[in-house]
Amino acid sequence: MKRTSFASWPCSIARTMNLLGDWWTPLVLREAFYGSRRFDQFQRELGIARNTLADRLRRLVDDGLMEKRLYESEPRRWEYLLTEKGRDFFPVLAAMSRWGDRWLAGEEGAPVTLHHDACDHDVHAEVVCSACGETLQAEDTSMRMGPGYPERLRTRPDVQRRFMQP
Repeated sequence: MKRTSFASWPCSIARTMNLLGDWWTPLVLREAFYGSRRFDQFQRELGIARNTLADRLRRLVDDGLMEKRLYESEPRRWEYLLTEKGRDFFPVLAAMSRWGDRWLAGEEGAPVTLHHDACDHDVHAEVVCSACGETLQAEDTSMRMGPGYPERLRTRPDVQRRFMQP
């Protein structure tokens, strides 16, 4: 089945989902944050088919979230390291983990906790306002057209209603 591309949609969420593509990609990234670097480590931890893993790693390298480095020349073996772009995905995974801990964890609690080494506390992700530091809630937030919103769409009545300015 052919997948719809969201790469050119005027929405960063859609573009991010286009990059992620499926449920394996965030899990490959999660494993990279857990310390996996080598193909066999990813494969063992995820139980993913080798061809599927090879495809996801290739896409993550092509999209700049991971880099591929040779660590053995005979036979040729590669490790996969997070790039700055890949490391910048950590807050997304932390937010997903927080939501899952709240709504999907059983009575026994969260299966994995985040520990902030700097202050030595277990923590959870919070999305806060970059200007005032308050926690962001949907009811206190509105969406507005940003500078990258396509000019050709700005004047459409449906778009104007969606992004009504207060």
